[in-house]
Amino acid sequence: MKHLLIALTLMLTFVSQAQLDGNTTPSYAELIQMYQSLASDNTEIELYNMGESDAGLPIYVCIINGGQDSIQSFEKARMETTVLINNGIHPGEPDGINACLLWINDWVKRGKKTTNLPVIAIIPSYNVGGTLNRSSSSRANQDGPEIYGFRGNAQNLDLNRDFIKMDSKNMMTFARIFHALDPDVFIDTHVSNGADYQYTLTYIASVKERMAPSLSKLTHGIMIPFLKKDLKKKDWDLIPYVNLIDDVPEKGMSVFNDLPRYSMGYASLFNTISFTVETHMLKPFQQRTQATLDFLQSTISWTSENAENVERARKEAFQFDLSMKSFPYNYQLTEDQDSILFKGYEYSYPKSDVTGYERLKYHQNQSYIKYIPHYQTYKAKDTVIVPSYYVIGDQCADVIERLQANGIEMKSASNLKAEDFKSIRIVNYSSGKKPYEGHFLHKNTEIELLNGSVLPIKSTDIIVSTDQRNRRFILSVLEPEMADSYFSWNFFDSYLQQKEHFSSYVFEDKALEILNGDASLKSEFETKKLEDEEFRGNPRAQLDFIYRHSNHYEPTHNVLPIRVKY
Repeated sequence: MKHLLIALTLMLTFVSQAQLDGNTTPSYAELIQMYQSLASDNTEIELYNMGESDAGLPIYVCIINGGQDSIQSFEKARMETTVLINNGIHPGEPDGINACLLWINDWVKRGKKTTNLPVIAIIPSYNVGGTLNRSSSSRANQDGPEIYGFRGNAQNLDLNRDFIKMDSKNMMTFARIFHALDPDVFIDTHVSNGADYQYTLTYIASVKERMAPSLSKLTHGIMIPFLKKDLKKKDWDLIPYVNLIDDVPEKGMSVFNDLPRYSMGYASLFNTISFTVETHMLKPFQQRTQATLDFLQSTISWTSENAENVERARKEAFQFDLSMKSFPYNYQLTEDQDSILFKGYEYSYPKSDVTGYERLKYHQNQSYIKYIPHYQTYKAKDTVIVPSYYVIGDQCADVIERLQANGIEMKSASNLKAEDFKSIRIVNYSSGKKPYEGHFLHKNTEIELLNGSVLPIKSTDIIVSTDQRNRRFILSVLEPEMADSYFSWNFFDSYLQQKEHFSSYVFEDKALEILNGDASLKSEFETKKLEDEEFRGNPRAQLDFIYRHSNHYEPTHNVLPIRVKY
């Protein structure tokens, strides 16, 4: 047994050194075997199969400094400070996969000290299907590694757009991991696309205006300045993700809007301090991996020293959420311009040898350091009053399943009076012309609230109170106007289709009867014809106007199976 343990340790050391000095990343089978070896060789390291992926193979979570078994470890994670690291959501960006192995190996070498260490949870590779789909050609703009995975999962979904709609088995499993741990800090590891510049290491933090005040102050006022200073000691300049305003950095960059569809935007709904690490695609793989490793080390170190502050800030954030009478949304980047000292490369637009047109060319032998415009202020354009309750029709099994997967408390809606609730009617919306991650995403949604419930409330319907810990998530998915609501992601599209219609030649006589019997409607009809030229020239539209103002028009058209009480 002693010889076996020595062999495993040597194997891990060899693999880790090769990853530091080489240009390779492990396959899914190799990766899981490494974690299984680590778990079998170290009582402080546990590996759990947390559920299926779309590829049919499991998604694992590795817990370091847990409680020796699944019950104790997850309970400890929820009770104490926890850092969750997600790797391989885009398996063609495997820097975090390697960096986490190196972090563990270094931790083992240093004696596996757990004093003041948070609970560390690592998802070795989340997108299993993409990890299995290996090649050396799909990342045309990236410098290494030699072979890597693919962005799409087994369903060809980009899993970093799936955190609200939850189309994948992967996300159902991720939700199980996330809520079992209730992490205080979350890191998703990536490699960036986009402009060329001198930096290796960039980051995305949550939009500060969207965060609860306690977390905004801690994250942006204290934690990020520490990370920049600490990483500078390791020769890394840490800069926000270079989210271009136009085609080149000199024209400006802006803070990335971390909507809930993205991993860190999702985590932020649960008041978890969240980061996306974006190393630069044109830097060598070894360099990117080391930068990711150093970011993880600095974040873990800061979290260790500030565990009480983190716990306090999250507690205050949940209390803040429960105190909100209205919920701001539709955050838009303002024109408030700041500047940031930027290390870039000069560029030009020479004639392309391929197309004959101008092309963008960066000159890495002509570096510069200068201030460029930096837009970093968001403002909510709209607010919605926070309801006391939502009632959801029990026929909406897909919505109810997702609420349950995210720890939302609910109960049956028995003995409720329909007249105490308001119905939600969709007045207007727009949709994309092309599918986006398997959906035609709705936006620019407008609603009206109708007094009383259009349909009776069934005893089997479910009621969701907003007086619960995860209120921010509830509002973000159930309020139709939200950018990533269940309405926006097409869960209620069947309610937008009118089921009964009329034949014009039959309805003509009835329409006349309706107008003659309703002087107010007749006056409104004549005024609309007078003022609206398009309406005046469209006989079908005129009949439809009368139809929609009659008792023949179905009352449930465009009415969602969600009722609200304020």
